[in-house]
Amino acid sequence: MKRDLALTALKVEAGLPVAWRRALPPLACALLAVIVTYFATAREMVGTWERTETYAHGFVIVPIFAWLVWRMRDRLRACSPRPSWSVLPLFVVAGFAWLLGAFGAVNALAQTAFVAMLVLCAPAILGLSTARAMMFPLGFLFFAVPIGDFLLPFLMERTADFAIVALRLSGVPVYREGLNFAIPSGRWSVVEACGGVRYLIASLMTGTLFAYITYRSNWRRLGFIAVAIVVPIVANWLRAYMIVMLAHLTNNAIATGADHLVYGWIFFGVVMLATFWIGSRWQEPAVARPVAMLDLAPARGPTPATFWLAVAALLVVTVPWRVLDVAAQRQNTAAVTLPALDVPGWSQDASAPPFVPEFSTPSASVQRVMRSGSDTVAVYIAYYRNQDAQRKVASSKNVLVPSIGSEWMRVATTGRTIDIGGSKHRVVAEELRNARGDAVVAWQWYWIDGAIVSSNTIAKARTAWERLRGRGDDGAVIVVYTRGGPGGGGEETLARYVHDAWPRIVAMLEAARSSQ
Repeated sequence: MKRDLALTALKVEAGLPVAWRRALPPLACALLAVIVTYFATAREMVGTWERTETYAHGFVIVPIFAWLVWRMRDRLRACSPRPSWSVLPLFVVAGFAWLLGAFGAVNALAQTAFVAMLVLCAPAILGLSTARAMMFPLGFLFFAVPIGDFLLPFLMERTADFAIVALRLSGVPVYREGLNFAIPSGRWSVVEACGGVRYLIASLMTGTLFAYITYRSNWRRLGFIAVAIVVPIVANWLRAYMIVMLAHLTNNAIATGADHLVYGWIFFGVVMLATFWIGSRWQEPAVARPVAMLDLAPARGPTPATFWLAVAALLVVTVPWRVLDVAAQRQNTAAVTLPALDVPGWSQDASAPPFVPEFSTPSASVQRVMRSGSDTVAVYIAYYRNQDAQRKVASSKNVLVPSIGSEWMRVATTGRTIDIGGSKHRVVAEELRNARGDAVVAWQWYWIDGAIVSSNTIAKARTAWERLRGRGDDGAVIVVYTRGGPGGGGEETLARYVHDAWPRIVAMLEAARSSQ
């Protein structure tokens, strides 16, 4: 008899407890339902992993999550899963955040909300105490969200600052124009790949995982994570300086072209390995946890119907947000046609513009070169409707000129307060130059349902608000530019053109808006 009881105990201990066998199928269905409902967001997130090396680590997040959960399987076996109804309001918050992200074409917000809904499935189905035991693995899933491009301008500026100061301290004369600088051996530019975002994200992810596994103290974990943030930033500064110095000292024989990226990754790898090796010197031993003994008494706790009821409640608070998004998309089905842009006192010039702004796949666009006497202005208007993750008016991918592949380089980006239609408005002013020394000054702003804004963030928020009001997501970007530097004749020419042309531009945009 005792032998039979012992064998029974071993069999039960080797398998899943009854409560887990009841909870796991509903949990799997809940996760599948969220993924299917928001499949477009999931697909866009995975597509970003494929397209951008910076976020390629997204492919390993789920396997790492599964491994982390497997490591704590003995601890989880001691938990008793039971649905937690108090989590449902958080699904409402996450769903509304997703809707705002979808309406404003803010990928980061929509994808973060999507991952949040997946994470919330754990406490909703398994309970708060079980989810608390899985807190780090669940939080680690947020590294799957491809976010970080907003840091690029700041990091690029700081990289250029450090490289130039270090070069001058090394006795190398430097002439700087924005993110471009010249030394006796050649010209250099700090482009997106030099910003260090991919180093920072890779270091933060691996550093967070390392800190969780290596340390038990939260203070040590937070300290190492802080190091994992600071080290790659400083390492990227040193990398940029070393590459320029190597090229300078070898008369551009090495560290130019594609090989400087290879040297950069080698240097970064060495720095991070050294960081982890130093961090391992303070490793804290794992605390042995007693293996949970299972109760062989008849199963108690939630019935299978309770778990499935939780799944149904979860669907009620998650699916409607996607339905609202689909319904709103059906409001904007008409094709966009931009009428002719005729401005009194200005005639169309047959010459080509200095460049065409890099705004991707607008619904319609207008590019003109206008002349009045000796003054010449290029105007570019891109109109957007039915915006989505790949096509949107306000995006970090939309630029006047790309950092690579254009003869024009951005020298400075500032703000200007100008008169538009009799009111003062803030616009983005950019100065560009080419290798011949020609200069172009450009003004850029957005028109969102009649409102003039210059900030990408405000433009996205305004777009989301208009869609919430049922007014669609129509918006446009307006760029006017001319040869000449800021503070001189170039800006005076732009101001005169904007004064003369704005009533006609507004009429053109309103006509396109009313074509829905």
